[in-house]
Amino acid sequence: MVAQLISGTEISKQLLSEVAEKLKKRKESNSSFRAVLAIVQVGDRSDSNVYIGAKIKKAAEIGAEGRLIKLPDTLTQAELEEEIEKLNADDDVDGIIVQLPLDCKNHIDADAVIDKIHPLKDVDGLTRENAGRLMRGELRRTIIPCTPNGCLYLVQKATGDHDYVNGKSVVVLGRSKIVGAPAAALFMWHHGTTTICHSKTKDLKEQCLRADILIVAIGKKHFVKGDWIKPGAVVIDCGINVEPATEPGKRNKLYGDVDFEAAKEVAGYITPVPGGVGPMTVAMLIKNTYEQAVRRRLHETNGV
Repeated sequence: MVAQLISGTEISKQLLSEVAEKLKKRKESNSSFRAVLAIVQVGDRSDSNVYIGAKIKKAAEIGAEGRLIKLPDTLTQAELEEEIEKLNADDDVDGIIVQLPLDCKNHIDADAVIDKIHPLKDVDGLTRENAGRLMRGELRRTIIPCTPNGCLYLVQKATGDHDYVNGKSVVVLGRSKIVGAPAAALFMWHHGTTTICHSKTKDLKEQCLRADILIVAIGKKHFVKGDWIKPGAVVIDCGINVEPATEPGKRNKLYGDVDFEAAKEVAGYITPVPGGVGPMTVAMLIKNTYEQAVRRRLHETNGV
């Protein structure tokens, strides 16, 4: 068996094309309608610059707007929270995200900063209010975090079954607030039987071998081996591990948390790194921004 490749690049293009068409129709019927994403960056990390550039570019490609608020690495917690409050009060901003990690000389409590974002503008779905609603299963009353939602969408599109998760054993490696924990909740509320594994989990290989759907988000290159995977399983690799180029002019190499070459011989479906979960995360961010623009500007909750 050789696994079917799940191309996040292609699936994200299809999703963004659908969002672009919806946005175009909204603008045709309402010339003042816009969808605006504000990205708050502290400092000047080169990797953050790349990620932000990709988000702004994708937003522009579909007719939305991306705004960068770039702040110095000397600012304080209070100053950063004040910037968030300004964006909350700006009626022309539909979505706000804080680019992590923060590159600041002062100690900043990132969780406290994110929780200052108004829940209706929290297009990353990371505030306590939106996270709590997800954990309670209030999926229609929350904003779902981009990477977990992208993972679910990839599973549904790859299998061609919107209800594929129903009744499946879902194992999530990693319990981060951005990916692991919300992914486990999201798949549980789509009727999967969900297990979260972490650094203290015993018999990790055995846990993985039970998974019909395996989601890996731990940040360790090739941690999951081919013989950890149940034959025919859907493997979603959220890992992004950078190996610096060894020669001038060469590009850095990206690796996932799963040993792709070994895993593809066992799995039924698998995402590559790069080109898997990453593009879907950006697409879901743009989708969330559009949907919040519809809710905020047009006061619509259906058919967004």
